[in-house]
Amino acid sequence: MLKSYQPLPPFATARLAHRRFSPIALLPPAPYPAPAHISNPERKMPDTERLLSLLDAEYPCIRINTPEEDDARQLIATAFLARGKPLWLWSASDGITDGQLDGNRPVPNTEHLAAACVYLRAQPWQRGDGVMLLDAAPNLCDPRTMRELRDLLRTVEKARAHILFVDSAELPELLRKIATPFDLALPDAAEIDRLVRELLLARMEDLGLQIDISRHDFDVILRNLRGLTRRQIKQVILDTITGDHRFNADDLNHVLASKRRCLAGADGLLEYIEAPTRIEDIGGMTNLKSWLARRQEALADNATQFGLTPPRGLFLLGVQGAGKSLAAKAVATAWARPLLRLDPSVLFDRFIGESERRLNAALLQAQAMAPIVLWIDEIEKGFASAASQSVDGGLSKRMFGTLLTWMQEHTAPVFLVATANDIESLPPELLRKGRFDEIFFVDLPIADARAQIFRIHLVKRKRDPQKFDIPALVKASEGYSGSEIEQAVIAALFDAFSAKSDLTTDLLLNALKKSPPLSVTMSEKIDDLRSWSQGRCVPADTLPPQPSDVSQS
Repeated sequence: MLKSYQPLPPFATARLAHRRFSPIALLPPAPYPAPAHISNPERKMPDTERLLSLLDAEYPCIRINTPEEDDARQLIATAFLARGKPLWLWSASDGITDGQLDGNRPVPNTEHLAAACVYLRAQPWQRGDGVMLLDAAPNLCDPRTMRELRDLLRTVEKARAHILFVDSAELPELLRKIATPFDLALPDAAEIDRLVRELLLARMEDLGLQIDISRHDFDVILRNLRGLTRRQIKQVILDTITGDHRFNADDLNHVLASKRRCLAGADGLLEYIEAPTRIEDIGGMTNLKSWLARRQEALADNATQFGLTPPRGLFLLGVQGAGKSLAAKAVATAWARPLLRLDPSVLFDRFIGESERRLNAALLQAQAMAPIVLWIDEIEKGFASAASQSVDGGLSKRMFGTLLTWMQEHTAPVFLVATANDIESLPPELLRKGRFDEIFFVDLPIADARAQIFRIHLVKRKRDPQKFDIPALVKASEGYSGSEIEQAVIAALFDAFSAKSDLTTDLLLNALKKSPPLSVTMSEKIDDLRSWSQGRCVPADTLPPQPSDVSQS
């Protein structure tokens, strides 16, 4: 069996007295729950126990498709050692060797897989014996090699023994039908903690690494390492500490960026969004901000022990430019999670079955990168046909069904933020209770919110809001969205720069007058949205103040 998790011993702190440290080994281990197979029998068993169960059930052929060859080799060798059975190992570089001992002499002239199969067939196989084949897939294009391997399979099956394939490439279709697939599990929270501690301790001696981090910040970094293999975790941590020889709370962004590079898919289905937006950079939306603040505490481990289910997502319906996209970015920043954007338009492909495959691949990648915030912007554009009579052969409905099933069943810590501008295009199943934790309606900003928006954008562009007539700007911008106010500030800055003067209230008022808001050109559609949201959505902001309050804001 694999070695169980044990906390590392504390440092000899006398050697560290001359530095400002919060040594990682002195941090108490996190109170991790019992292993999944003990606390919850329905959860997956550890890899060693799963493999042993397949060997005990006399599965003759098992395939592990993974780039993490070292992990697979250690797992297989451990399993056969636990059973007290011999294990052969074949590779194209060495031929046949003992799979449980390092440095032993290989069998001569067995580097070719066909020759190795001939040699192995001649051995006195016993029940439970095994052979591990490394990177066999590229060698199976040769018909003779395939024939020799199939003859070996027959010999092994008669002896009630085992062949185990460890490949990064796919085996031929015939072998995929015969061999039982086995997926390596990713390290759990306790193992990630152990791996990171061991690596940091080792690098303190090698690099003089300085560690200054609290238990809370350390746990945040550990949570964001989930979804990576053991090799990737080590590489991310090394990449983080090599530059400045420090490990502290500021390294979280570096960890997130390194994790994104490790898991970036070749299809480009998920786009990593830099999310420096703070929740304070959003004007208004007081109800939404309060909701997010309350749910943020539910992300901690003790919330699950309290009986809370981690928040799964929210739906933002509203007027274009009202700040829905900005809110998605702010959630990721406030919760210290990477933000990935799924653009539904990139999922569709002209080949049959390819669109569904791309959606499944995107959702699997999102789960692998968890904990994350997954943002589906303007979701109605990707699944509009699912709400009407099919004009695409049912493709949109099938993909929409896949998304709904994933939303209902996924267990990974993926918080979904979906935004939409047109509610009529969406299937009603999406909005039923249980799909999202809450549905918010984001209306045009009220007077107080517009005042905040002006101040935010003036400060952002190095201007003092006290030098501007904010009440006059608030009154003139009634009916403007947050993005329209931002564009008015930018336009006024261009005018000021062109006139070689500084930005003034008059220039801002003039920019507002020259650009009528969307609420004027699309008033009917906005009224329909507001009417639909009554009783169906929670207002993202408080109710508008009375007209007399506008001049006082």
